[in-house]
Formats: sequence, C-alpha cells, structure tokens
Amino acid sequence: MSTITIGPIATPAVRLTRRGKLVILMAAFAAIALLALVLGPAVVATDEPGSAPQDTQTVKIMAGETLWQIAAEANPHGDIRDTVDDIVRLNSLPSASAVQPGTELAVPVY
Repeated sequence: MSTITIGPIATPAVRLTRRGKLVILMAAFAAIALLALVLGPAVVATDEPGSAPQDTQTVKIMAGETLWQIAAEANPHGDIRDTVDDIVRLNSLPSASAVQPGTELAVPVY
C-alpha cells in the first residue's frame, strides 16, 4: 500500500480587477448618498415668515371638572370639539379623558 500525504491547500489570494474596484467604490458612494438622504436635514429654509406661537394660559384641573367644560370656558363662541382637540394636542395628552384633578394644562387663548 502506498500512502498519500496531503499538504496544506493553497488558497488563491483575492484580486480585484479594475472593474471590481470601480464597483466597490460606486457601492460605497451609493451607501454614503443614501445615508445623507435619510439622515439629512428635514427643515428647509424659505422666504416665507413662520407662524407665531399661539398664546396660552395655564389652567389647573379641579375635582369633577372635565376638559369639555374647560374648553367651553376658553372658547365660548367657538366649536367646543375643536377646542378640546386643540387642548389635547397642545398638552400632548393621549386622550381627552386622560386629565386628572390637580393637573395644570395649557389652554389656548381665543
């Protein structure tokens, strides 16, 4: 019987052609451009003036008082539903029923 010795297998070195290098370079530029678009600024400066912040007053919720009542007092001649929505949005409330006695809310001045 004869024995066969297997030596270390030679792996060829990775070589990039000119076209392969160009493909990798273009892929890197595309990734950088995509990141710039995704993470870039979201605000655009224009010549138009911005809107002024809305005037508000602070109201403390008393026991038994609802947001509907506060909205009716704040805007007696307007649509109460829109006023309640404004108060909820202004104070980042999850819902109109999320108010607790003792909580201070910012209420728009109409």
